[in-house]
Amino acid sequence: MDKCKAINTLISTSCQLDQDHAGKSVDQSKYRGLIGSLLYLTASRRAIMFVVCLCAEYQYDPKESHYNAAKRILKYLQGTKDVELWYLNNVSLNLTGFSNSDFAGRKIDRKSTSGTFHMLGSSLIF
Repeated sequence: MDKCKAINTLISTSCQLDQDHAGKSVDQSKYRGLIGSLLYLTASRRAIMFVVCLCAEYQYDPKESHYNAAKRILKYLQGTKDVELWYLNNVSLNLTGFSNSDFAGRKIDRKSTSGTFHMLGSSLIF
């Protein structure tokens, strides 16, 4: 994936990952290895946490659609490897936090999801 086409978004807004019973199965050990590597990377790249955990839910029976979503994360990482946060000295920064919940919004099992968003000055923290 070194020479893959880089992208700027982790997952398409129209993408709804589900069990995809009709999809073509992929090699389980290869998929689990990719997800394990991405989970390790979430320690330093917090922005990918949600999508990686979403892909990790389908490790027991991965389909081609799940594998393509995981590869999209790699393409995002390829395109954003030079992205950094810079903080200026002697500047007052205000921390603002927001949270949101979606009660029973998942199509598969009707589970609730929630998320948070924090803004430090004009920089983002995930």
